[in-house]
Amino acid sequence: MAPKANADISAKEGEFSLRFWGVRGGIPTTNAETLRFGGNTPCVEVHCGDHLIILEAGTGIRPFGLALDQSRPIKADIFFSVSRFDHACGLPFFGAGYNPANEFKVWAGHLGSGGSIEQDLNDLMTSPLFPIPLSFIGGLKQWGDFIAGDEFEPREGIRVRTAALNNPAGATGYRVEYGGKALGYVSNTGHCPDEPDENVLALIENCDLVIYDSYYYDEEVTNGELSGHSTWQEGLRLCQAAGAKRIAAFQHHPDHFDDELEKVQAILDARLPGSVVASEGQTVRL
Repeated sequence: MAPKANADISAKEGEFSLRFWGVRGGIPTTNAETLRFGGNTPCVEVHCGDHLIILEAGTGIRPFGLALDQSRPIKADIFFSVSRFDHACGLPFFGAGYNPANEFKVWAGHLGSGGSIEQDLNDLMTSPLFPIPLSFIGGLKQWGDFIAGDEFEPREGIRVRTAALNNPAGATGYRVEYGGKALGYVSNTGHCPDEPDENVLALIENCDLVIYDSYYYDEEVTNGELSGHSTWQEGLRLCQAAGAKRIAAFQHHPDHFDDELEKVQAILDARLPGSVVASEGQTVRL
């Protein structure tokens, strides 16, 4: 399902809404078996009223950038959960980023004290890996390094809570609160068997929607423990324990094909109605 050309989904003033532009983990997929749910790596467009937040800069950020209305300057925030290749490789192809009239602030909390998301992205865009340096992306105006666990208000009326996730290289989960509603974003997290992650439970408590790392299925886990990625089943268990209203299973494994994901959707329909297996172009209103 191809995303619609118009990227503006804030139909009503003050609305809290989102659109998925990339839902695949690891590496983009282009085969026929993944066309329904999509093959671009992570990127989610979030509207808090008239303010734009972008979650991740995987390959999905390229079509998103092409769809953005640039008839007037854009002010937005880009949040990274990690700076791994599949979450950042779309940034050099984000057309709106090269417009110096735009103002993007880039945030990350997984790099620890003294870490720099600007330096991480600069390393990615260094020859011979990529011929154009990060400094050419003139719309990237500010850098917001923080420590996972911090809380802040990136724009008036928008509150962001963060938490460290179970990932050996470091990862950050987000809770975005706006207009009395809450969106949880938990990507690149692992889990232990029969031991719910208390950081995640606190972060997603009573969320209206939780976007959750569903790279694996429970039945694919051989030793009962995962580090760096999780399962849709664990996400469902956490959402139910935390009183979250809906889950969006996200960051699908490259080898999880459409027919399998359709079956997951049927189970989510029965167990937590209103939940979705995230697909490219899909919109959700909180």
